[in-house]
Amino acid sequence: MSRIRAAFFDPTGVRHSIPTYPWRFAPPHLLTLRQLAARGLRPGGQDVQAQVMWSSRRHGAPGVRVAFLYDIRFALPKRTATARQLTALAKANTARRTCPACGQDAGYVIPRHLGVCLTCHYGTRRLPHEHHPDPHPAAGPR
Repeated sequence: MSRIRAAFFDPTGVRHSIPTYPWRFAPPHLLTLRQLAARGLRPGGQDVQAQVMWSSRRHGAPGVRVAFLYDIRFALPKRTATARQLTALAKANTARRTCPACGQDAGYVIPRHLGVCLTCHYGTRRLPHEHHPDPHPAAGPR
């Protein structure tokens, strides 16, 4: 085991206060939130059971990174949304796509900084097959 991995290997939790493993060294019953979600599970109220630590050279966020692990044996199935909740979400998403100026469904979420759809903000809709006059005509003969 390399020095870096050895620095992150603390299965008893003496050095880091919770059990700590290097990247890809965690026991198979400990999973991250994303891994639980991929299996249709949630932590179910349990506290963090362990962590995975690794060195990162990622631009903008160098240093040591951490991912918390949860025990799959105590995980519960994800809760499903009720029909009313799904209806409310659909209504909210429709409102986010509807332009307040023209009342049309834009087919995308209206940018908050514009407040209206792109067609209303920039004027008329230009289709690719329409003729567009050159905004910078070449200099004519002198």
